[in-house]
Amino acid sequence: MRIIDHYIAGQSVASGTRHSDIFDPNSGKVQARVTLGDAATLDQAVVAARAAQPGWAATNPQRRARVMFAFKALVEAEIDDLARILSSEHGKVLADSRGDIQRGLEVIEFCCGIPHVLKGEFTHGAGPGIDIWSMRQPVGIGAGITPFNFPAMIPMWMAGVAIATGNAFILKPSERDPTLPVRLGELFRQAGLPDGVFSVVNGDKEMVDAILDHPDIAAVSFVGSSDVAHYISSKGWANGKRVQAMGGAKNHGVVMPDADLDQVVRDLAGAAFGSAGERCMALPVVVPVGADTADRLRDKLLPAIAALRIGVSTDPDADYGPVVTAAHKARIESYIDMGVAEGAELVVDGRGFTLQGHEGGFFVGPTLFDQVTPAMQSYREEIFGPVLQIVRADDFEAALKLCSDHQYGNGVAIFTRNGHAAREFAARVNVGMVGVNVPIPVPVAYHSFGGWKRSAFGDIGQHGMEGVQFWTKRKTVTGRWPDGGVGDTGSAFVIPTMA
Repeated sequence: MRIIDHYIAGQSVASGTRHSDIFDPNSGKVQARVTLGDAATLDQAVVAARAAQPGWAATNPQRRARVMFAFKALVEAEIDDLARILSSEHGKVLADSRGDIQRGLEVIEFCCGIPHVLKGEFTHGAGPGIDIWSMRQPVGIGAGITPFNFPAMIPMWMAGVAIATGNAFILKPSERDPTLPVRLGELFRQAGLPDGVFSVVNGDKEMVDAILDHPDIAAVSFVGSSDVAHYISSKGWANGKRVQAMGGAKNHGVVMPDADLDQVVRDLAGAAFGSAGERCMALPVVVPVGADTADRLRDKLLPAIAALRIGVSTDPDADYGPVVTAAHKARIESYIDMGVAEGAELVVDGRGFTLQGHEGGFFVGPTLFDQVTPAMQSYREEIFGPVLQIVRADDFEAALKLCSDHQYGNGVAIFTRNGHAAREFAARVNVGMVGVNVPIPVPVAYHSFGGWKRSAFGDIGQHGMEGVQFWTKRKTVTGRWPDGGVGDTGSAFVIPTMA
């Protein structure tokens, strides 16, 4: 059986005595095993990073950018093969896998401009003969802990900015779909990245704790569930590390009475059910404003949901494929059970869905609930599956309050033709990323990604300029060059000023 080992200092390393199964979500069968590392495995990666990072940091930004250009070209040349690898372990359809890779490459494109981004500030003559300038320097060794649902995009979000700014980077991908992250390491090496600057260590909580405890790792970036994000941020900060930890989400889509409902339904079909709902920026809650809007929207949703095609990840006509594991399928269906028990109206039931010829696959049919209330646990918590909940609001203020009061604050959208309503909503809603007639408001690579409340721990976002700030430290220098013709004025015993 195929074994996925670690990738350290440019080579495959079989370190660790434990293994975990990697499933084919389309069939439910084990297709490979991944070696789970431990603290000793991590030490190997850190030793390699310590040796490589100073030289990489001393490499001028133009040459670091050239590695990014070369890496981008290599990934683009292999994108179809990489998408097949991704789909085979995750289950998302090939078109979605290509999108996963492409969104990661957009951050790599941003990193190609790192020489400009790293330019500091300079003030000539800030005082008599005094100049002040600043520079951004790498933190040293960073680590990324990434989730199963975006095994290409999120590693590239983290590693691209960390490496371009002069750091060494150690990636701990999800043990559910680790093959593609290891392949990214090989492509970085082909692009000219020195061995040791990028390593992949596979593992579970034992590896996560080793990363958080290791004294040589200066910064940790994480994307995953909120409970784990809270744990990582608390332990990382306690150990003196810089931490950004992105958590879960329960994104809402507010539908105003004047919205184009046909377009809203098309947007909801993709945002709620695409990738089987396994996205932190999915749109699992729709909030129609007014009873008439709710009834009309529900009537239009039903035929759209019935037309969805669920298939294997290689089916070019499939709208979405299986979820990642049998355990996750059971979790999603348990939330559907919960919604029924809580009194929500189950309009479309996706439990027990099977695909002919793939009866062992981890498929969940599209599910629609109506009459969901904020008091329900199935509403308060993240389901992370192809489940759409309708929560009705009487008016704009009620819809705004509903979105703002939720424990998560990752993304939100409003669908309307009314510019004033959109402007008020965007300004007042207590959520970090807002879409106006955009169902999945993920910022482009040169802006930064990050939610609020239990969706993000730490105040610096992913990629963009905030990503650069996270992976670097600012140093400010105040310099004076005496001309030799002025005598010593004696010691100064007061704080210096520029007067």
